[in-house]
Amino acid sequence: MEHRPLGRSGLSIAPLMLGGNVFGWTADERTSHAILDAFLAGGFNAIDTADVYSAWVPGNTGGDSEKVIGTWLKRRGKRDDVIIATKVGMWPAQPGLSAANIVSACEASLKRLQTDYIDLYQSHRDDPATPQDESLEAYGKLVQAGKVRAIGASNFEAERLGSALRLSRERAMPRYDTLQPAYNLMDRGVEGPLQQLCLDENVSIISYYGLASGFLTGKYRSVEDLGKSPRGGGMKKHLEGEKGPRVLAALDAVAAELEATPAQVALAWVMARPAVAAPIASATSLEQLRELMGAARLSLDPAHIARLDAASA
Repeated sequence: MEHRPLGRSGLSIAPLMLGGNVFGWTADERTSHAILDAFLAGGFNAIDTADVYSAWVPGNTGGDSEKVIGTWLKRRGKRDDVIIATKVGMWPAQPGLSAANIVSACEASLKRLQTDYIDLYQSHRDDPATPQDESLEAYGKLVQAGKVRAIGASNFEAERLGSALRLSRERAMPRYDTLQPAYNLMDRGVEGPLQQLCLDENVSIISYYGLASGFLTGKYRSVEDLGKSPRGGGMKKHLEGEKGPRVLAALDAVAAELEATPAQVALAWVMARPAVAAPIASATSLEQLRELMGAARLSLDPAHIARLDAASA
């Protein structure tokens, strides 16, 4: 399977990244470990998590996903064949991108992950209150100490990502080699200046919400379907206009031609976008995981892509 580089970092990943946001939440530890085992066995190598996952769940304090991945890494006994990406800055217990918080949060993540280093450490969201050079210097110390291999940004606008990249270049500090934005057939907001900046600066996109929180699986096609899961309420906006049904119809048509599922086609479309190294997708069962992994082996021709582009415009 083709592996794609992450910017200039020297890291490379298979074209699908496993989302760890469900670990310790809708997937218990045993199920999560089985999913992780199957993902690696399928030829994939990159796992995304964050210190804040799943602090939003009543009774959880955060760090749950990292803990589950940590027990898996310890049981497995191998580390160098997997890319672990985690994030700092959004968890109320470790907020912002100050130097002190980045260093402290990194140590806490390393402990939960039961590892000596983080492959990709990401700023979970921009922190305008902290000078960017302060954050980048802190990341530099972690890189120098061997605790972080590369850094990335998540939820940054083009102007702020561009200014950070300029600082890195001018002051010889670590650079953001990846950008993690929302990107899918229902949300193409990354296209334009932000995507062009990534292309110009060799920053790889590892996007989240590749399935628009499940809408692009085709599970939610009517108001009656919204009660199928706790996420259903968030799907209503996609059904209220013409775009949502139009996108689902295009997905259905392309999926039928390729003997695939709508979810596989939706993820394959993201994989084919400029600057994208991989979309991030989560699974709570081995059956779901097998479907997601099938997207990486699906090839969309230019006519398929054009049809999906037009439907999602």
